[in-house]
Amino acid sequence: MAIVHSPSRTSDALNAWLVTAGVVLLALLTLYLVGFDQGAISRSGMYMHELMHDGRHLLGVPCH
Repeated sequence: MAIVHSPSRTSDALNAWLVTAGVVLLALLTLYLVGFDQGAISRSGMYMHELMHDGRHLLGVPCH
């Protein structure tokens, strides 16, 4: 015999809201790092700077 768990609608809505908020925050952080950081946070040398620079060109964000 299987036990069936049916969560309440409020917990489903809360979980969906938390996942959505997490994805939006991650997207905004990525947009900041690629579009506006200019090496201030990414302290891993020129490799990361060049990677972000190429990402700005790929997204069409002006960087020069």
